[in-house]
Amino acid sequence: MVRINTPFPSRARTVSWRARVALLALLVLAIATVVTTNILLTSRFTENTRNRAELRLALYSGNLLSELRRNAIVPQLLARDPALIGALESGDFSSSTQRLISFVDEIGAASLMLLDRDGRAVAATDRNRLGSQHRSDGYFVDAIRASGTIFSVMQRDGGAHVFTYSRRVEERGSVLGVILVEVDLAKFERAWAGISDAVFVTDSEGTIILATEPRWRGRTETEALAAEPARSAIQRAIQATADWTALPADAYVQGEAVMRMETRIPFRGWKMTSFTTYSSVRERVNGVLALEIMGFAILLALAFYFLSRKNALRMALFQRESADLRALNARLQREIAERERVQKNLVVAEQTLAQSSKLAALGEMSAAVSHELNQPLAAMKTYLAGARLLLRRNRPEEALSSFQRIDDLIERMGAITRQLKSYARKGSEEFAPVNMGDALASALSMMEPQLKQRHIRISRAIPSEPVMVHGDRVRIEQVMVNLLRNAIDATTAQDDPEISIILAAGETATLTVRDNGVGIDDLDQLFEPFYTTKTAGDGVGLGLAISSGIVNDLGGRLTARNAEGGGAVFEVQLPILGEDNEDIEAAE
Repeated sequence: MVRINTPFPSRARTVSWRARVALLALLVLAIATVVTTNILLTSRFTENTRNRAELRLALYSGNLLSELRRNAIVPQLLARDPALIGALESGDFSSSTQRLISFVDEIGAASLMLLDRDGRAVAATDRNRLGSQHRSDGYFVDAIRASGTIFSVMQRDGGAHVFTYSRRVEERGSVLGVILVEVDLAKFERAWAGISDAVFVTDSEGTIILATEPRWRGRTETEALAAEPARSAIQRAIQATADWTALPADAYVQGEAVMRMETRIPFRGWKMTSFTTYSSVRERVNGVLALEIMGFAILLALAFYFLSRKNALRMALFQRESADLRALNARLQREIAERERVQKNLVVAEQTLAQSSKLAALGEMSAAVSHELNQPLAAMKTYLAGARLLLRRNRPEEALSSFQRIDDLIERMGAITRQLKSYARKGSEEFAPVNMGDALASALSMMEPQLKQRHIRISRAIPSEPVMVHGDRVRIEQVMVNLLRNAIDATTAQDDPEISIILAAGETATLTVRDNGVGIDDLDQLFEPFYTTKTAGDGVGLGLAISSGIVNDLGGRLTARNAEGGGAVFEVQLPILGEDNEDIEAAE
């Protein structure tokens, strides 16, 4: 009996040993898998989080720089406004405040203020500031002394900073006052405060001037971080250990480990810094690790189930553990779904912010679009009157020709408005080869009613071969129409008005428009905004400024001079599109 029963205990011990080895191997595999997965996923998700933080930082700094540059040109334009200059000379500021209010919505600035030579606010978009004294303020003193635009930063009592552009207003060498534009950069703080990151901007001296944490303003980065340390050294050590991050924390904000990102803003030595928490990385890694641990836990539970299937107590324990694991899995799935939804909302928010920065520039195009639509509308009115007269005389075929020209003008107006929509959708215009001869024919067709009404003689010299340039045909036609309209206005007092047009192709494509009018009095200010020799109501002085900007954008040059025999000569030079350029264009 002893010899018969002896093998059974040995077999039982053998099975138990194999089971222990298998369980130990499974445990080692689980630990190795969890550790390896944690290292790899932590490194990957940390890098992804860092990349997103860099992209956000680039977007925020770009928006901030765009806002500063967009407002930098405003004092220069307003300092030349005839109405404001006249008010400072005459001392009559009854309509100056209303004029500033009409500008502020289009410009997008926080406020506008006009100061006289004594530093007193004589006009302001904020009526509560009328009459206030600014004689000792830095932006007034510096603007009076300097000939250019002055940028100033002042800190208010509450800690917030005020950012202003100022420029002196002068006429014939005499200083009349100062125009002040306050830039609204606090809106960026409000936008940044809606995210989990901490963001601040420092000046060239390292002082924080913009921050999502109001208490940081006016301090250096070291002082700001020292003001919110971890609650204790033990808690900081526990937090750092719990993070399990592959990379050490760059800093601690309110006791939480964060990664620090910094970028330079090409404006007066400013820098932008952001702190991004590791919480999202840890949550995503923990989600994957929990799934792995759950899988290995299920394997272990199954192993214990088969080894202890005859033990009812262990069976009940296993069932309770399985139920807990399923509940944990459900919670993890819900958390993962919630994280994915938050990520999608973040992407949509970033896209919306980028689109808003483009739409902010559309206000600058409003005056230009309104200016360019007036000419087609006037031409349509002339054609409609002619068509009505032809129909009354029972000449429908000739009336149809007028309607066709009206249809062409409507198409052109649609092209101008589509250009505005295209600017809102894309960051840059798409250029294509343009035949200058065709563009000139289209511009002359638009101006035909005015030319016939004034009995203006047109002489043209156009080469037989096409003159091709690389650009936007609608904008090139706008330049031609503006030059023709100015020539028509210049010949108003002439008994025998004449306009000469020469199109030539050499190293550049050159379009010359000459009239026999009275010539140009002031060539230096000719292309300045709001400069015009026309009477009130006939023009606002934007046509040539717009045309010069268009030609510069196309890589060309617009010049003007007085002709030797009288009259004015305008010359447009654009880079010519040769065969090599056309081959490159086709390859692209």
